[in-house]
Amino acid sequence: MTLPEVAAVFAVLLLAMIVGYIVLASYNAVVALRQRIDKAWSNIGVVLKQRHDQLPNLVAAVRGLMTYERDVLTRVTEARAAYAPTAPIPDQAATSEATTAAVRSLFAVVERYPDIKAAENVQDLQDEIERLEGMIADRRELYNDQVYRYNTRIGQVPGALLAPIFGWKPREFFAADPADALPPDTDLRTA
Repeated sequence: MTLPEVAAVFAVLLLAMIVGYIVLASYNAVVALRQRIDKAWSNIGVVLKQRHDQLPNLVAAVRGLMTYERDVLTRVTEARAAYAPTAPIPDQAATSEATTAAVRSLFAVVERYPDIKAAENVQDLQDEIERLEGMIADRRELYNDQVYRYNTRIGQVPGALLAPIFGWKPREFFAADPADALPPDTDLRTA
């Protein structure tokens, strides 16, 4: 082999190593982000389960003190019944948002009735569920941050070039329903 041929082979090998390194680094970065998304969703699932387990206690405590506003208790019970930890993430997110709205409505009703609000067990359960709601919000923010990073990584070069090869698809955010931004209906007058 002549010197120019050796140089050409060396250049090709060097270029192949650089491309290989870029592909490997990109692949590993995307795998790490996918794992972070899965971990973040699992953390949300843990808190959703805790809230799911606490809701019957709150409903039972309030039911004994509240002979009115059955529809509020029904909405909380129905939202709890819709919880399915094996459902796709968008379905779980929608159920979580419906549960949050139902719980907010229940808390609004509790605030309007001093005898319910004064009950210590109701207050303890309300505090616990509010703590869990805060944890869900924090973990949802972390989940969405990881989804953002993942979607950005696979949308930029070289990820955009590798995504079709490795089957990487954008993940969905844990987004709130725009209707959930509206305050809950707490009108206690009968129609």
